[in-house]
Amino acid sequence: MKHAKVGFLMTDDVVSVTGRTPSAEVATLLVEHDISGVPVVDSDERVVGVVSRADLLTQDHLTAQDLMTAPAVTIHAEQTVTEAARLITRRGVTRLPVVDDEDRLVGIVTRRDLLRVFLRPDHEIRRVLVEDVLADTMGIGADAVNVRVVDGVVTLAGLLPRSSQIPVVLRLAGQLDGVVAVIDRLTAHSNDTRPRTRTAPPDRSAEDVLR
Repeated sequence: MKHAKVGFLMTDDVVSVTGRTPSAEVATLLVEHDISGVPVVDSDERVVGVVSRADLLTQDHLTAQDLMTAPAVTIHAEQTVTEAARLITRRGVTRLPVVDDEDRLVGIVTRRDLLRVFLRPDHEIRRVLVEDVLADTMGIGADAVNVRVVDGVVTLAGLLPRSSQIPVVLRLAGQLDGVVAVIDRLTAHSNDTRPRTRTAPPDRSAEDVLR
């Protein structure tokens, strides 16, 4: 079970400019499309920089190449939204151009896009847990585990065939986008593992950085 990938979240209809685009034209594009910045690409569609609204406030009558921040902070489509969230926060940007293996522009992902993932509704988290994690990944019937989700906090209660399945279920649940914490109330018919810790903190790094 993996975090959602940037490629599924990005917008592939990207507004971009070239290095020769005048600053006035860049400003017009930002206003028309209600965006805070645009990637700057070369003749091969490779991202060479980014121009933001803040950049446009510094000088008039210049080109995008004169104003852009370079090198651009970019991400690949196959990277996870967690990685994108960390990168956006660490580098202090609001959007990431998405590039292919040759650094050509293929899309864009914004802080707002990432927030939509981490604000996943409780009912959607529960559906993914029941259908994807328990049924498809673990082969566990819906009647074996009671799944309750409130404000991103998941409570799992029920009786599994083997104790070795419990930490796996807890780990997969904790890795789901939108999950804040996992409460473990699972037991098992047979004990085939060593004694375990009954807490399962999820990977909260992306949620923390998006606050």
